[in-house]
Amino acid sequence: MAPVTRYARSGETAIAYQVVGEGGRDLLFLTGWIAQIEHLWEAPANRRFLERLATFGRLILFDSRGTGLSDRVLDSYTVEQEARAANGPRCSPMPTEDWLGPTWPPNIPSGSAR
Repeated sequence: MAPVTRYARSGETAIAYQVVGEGGRDLLFLTGWIAQIEHLWEAPANRRFLERLATFGRLILFDSRGTGLSDRVLDSYTVEQEARAANGPRCSPMPTEDWLGPTWPPNIPSGSAR
């Protein structure tokens, strides 16, 4: 069964996210612009991949602003605003954070955000 989808606010925008697993490392998984977090759990291979990632720490799946289940964007916004939105879904500050995703953020490679 897929985790519950929750929503965090980033300004006036609701950002869809899910949290799976627990531990001292946050893994922030950002979906591509044509995906949404609830559909990621439907394919067995994707489910196994996400469940395995969750064994390393707390996996946070996140639909970017304007994609998937997050609110649509009516105004333009910057990569910096999107990065601030990515901080919203975290439930508590964690010492380490890693970013995973197919295409986002464009100027930050996969790996540590620090």
